Amino acid sequence: MPKLTKRIVDALQHDQERDVFIWDTEVRGFGVRVKPSGTKTFLIQYRNAERRTRRFVIGQYGVLTVEFARDLARKKLASVVDGGDPSAERRAAREGMTVAQICDWYLEEAEAGRLLGRNRRPIKASSVAGDRSRIEQHIKPLIGTRVVSHLRLADIERLQADIAAGKTARTRRTGRGGQTSGGAGVAARAISTLRSLLNHARRLGLIEQSPANGVRVIASEKLKRRLSAGEIRHLGKIMMQMEREGEHPTGLAAIRAMLLTGFRRMEVLGMRKEWIEPEGNCVAFPDTKSGPQLRAAGDAAIAHLLSQGQRSPSPFVFPADWGEGHFIGVVRVLDRVCARAGLEDVTPHTLRHTFASIAASLGFSELTISGLLGHAPRGVTQRYVHLDTALVIAADQVASEVARLLDGGEVGSVREMKLMRSKMLVQVPV
Repeated sequence: MPKLTKRIVDALQHDQERDVFIWDTEVRGFGVRVKPSGTKTFLIQYRNAERRTRRFVIGQYGVLTVEFARDLARKKLASVVDGGDPSAERRAAREGMTVAQICDWYLEEAEAGRLLGRNRRPIKASSVAGDRSRIEQHIKPLIGTRVVSHLRLADIERLQADIAAGKTARTRRTGRGGQTSGGAGVAARAISTLRSLLNHARRLGLIEQSPANGVRVIASEKLKRRLSAGEIRHLGKIMMQMEREGEHPTGLAAIRAMLLTGFRRMEVLGMRKEWIEPEGNCVAFPDTKSGPQLRAAGDAAIAHLLSQGQRSPSPFVFPADWGEGHFIGVVRVLDRVCARAGLEDVTPHTLRHTFASIAASLGFSELTISGLLGHAPRGVTQRYVHLDTALVIAADQVASEVARLLDGGEVGSVREMKLMRSKMLVQVPV
């Protein structure tokens, strides 16, 4: 048989019982196969490094010309000489794990506690829940079917742009939750989740490399909203009015607790009575975002928590209206209160910022405020910050000022408060 040409390939007849092969004389291993259906495809036949015979389909005749197929055949056969195996490589690519499969693996392993996160500890259940939400709502719908090995950095950054633009946004359904929006913050968190799970998969050998390495995550603008002294007084006034009108008492109490302590929303809502230690002016959390912590709480805060805890036999300080769990509706209560008060952009985290702002106005250092808020240690010096007398005094000063404002007190003299704090610190043993 001479060199393959268009005329020769056009003249080939099919056999209804078997495949027909015609091989080129110019490029050894290059040929054309005619299926019983009459379909003609170009292919190469070679022996891999293990001396096993393999076939690799280049493409269909009609889509590819004979000359173009011959050029592709030369390149593929040249790779075989260098130890390559085109057939195995294509099969591996087709059978490679998809993004959805990697995501499912990550969720299964993380929920079982087999993956270590921050501080070399198993990833927290709350973090995994947030990751699951971002995976199901953003990552899977956009790139779940893509093979990880085919993804490039540009694909990851395009995913981030699509999420930020609201491509996966959904309108709110009736009932709880149901709203998914776009924006820089949502996109940044989704990409951070994807980058983290891909790095876990790479580290454990499921994939060779992570396509998300080097991605530039959108910088989201940090929330700076905090309540002024006047806004705190106004909020306290509205809360008292709404309490008399029948607003949810547990929700109002939780709002007050967040302002008096600076604790995170779920730290307040999930607080158990047994964790409160009045003698030490603290709450002993067995687990927080930064691990187990003793968190200082002022007298006003401790009194409020103890009073709230006496309202129900539930083990939770802020119990649910039904069932054995804790209260979860504080965001809705806060929204109603702020709407009534005419205050905009107020979230539970705003109350935490407000606590820190009051502490700063009283002259407490950034290190002390960080200790009050329970931030994870970021330096050698900060590791020595613990629940000492000075930290308790700071918590008491801030809680006292917040309580005074909530109860309608006028803004006190910051100078007088600082002087009082200085006198109290002098009595602290070194």
